[in-house]
Amino acid sequence: AETMRRETVRIGLGERRLRVGYLKCYGGQELLQAAADFSRDHPEVSLQTISGTHEELYDALREGTADLVLSDQRRAFSDEYVNFHLLRCGCFAELSPAEPLAAKEYAALEELREMACILVSSKEQRRGEEEFYRGALGFAGKFIFAETLEEGRFMAAGRKGFMPVAAVGTLPPPASSIVRLPIRNADGPLRRNYCAFWKKDTENPYAELFAEILYKLLNK
Repeated sequence: AETMRRETVRIGLGERRLRVGYLKCYGGQELLQAAADFSRDHPEVSLQTISGTHEELYDALREGTADLVLSDQRRAFSDEYVNFHLLRCGCFAELSPAEPLAAKEYAALEELREMACILVSSKEQRRGEEEFYRGALGFAGKFIFAETLEEGRFMAAGRKGFMPVAAVGTLPPPASSIVRLPIRNADGPLRRNYCAFWKKDTENPYAELFAEILYKLLNK
């Protein structure tokens, strides 16, 4: 019955598309595989992607410019949305091999406070990103910003600081110019919830289908 309902809605859609938003700092490989698997199973659907900070993706979902967003959990779940938990992931610090911390097995938050923290964010969202990393995750010290993930890695390789990266799925092996260390706080490994969000009243049945594909890939 659920399959029939989905197909009825799908056939009735005038425009078959799915707009997926993901974090600018996302570096896992499973999202690309999910896109390939989804397009293979649903070739009639135009798959479109946008990237942004957590708040930019939230605004896109609220304003209807994205059908599904993949992001970390930063606020209490809302009853207006489907809050589909994908993964509780670890957090890594990417830094230059020349940094003293690079020889250690992990990076403690206390030690990272001596280095600048590189965040991937647009100019408009920098204050919000800094407040979240400082207040919710416990990062301290100086914050500097990059527009893209690759720019952030370039800054880390040049010893400008370290860049925190969430291990949402399988991260590609770091280049020889970068060392990736797990981050630990006083309670153990630093972890974050990663979710898929879409509006409950959406008429787009593809959001749930895509989220289910990504969930299976992330939790193999």
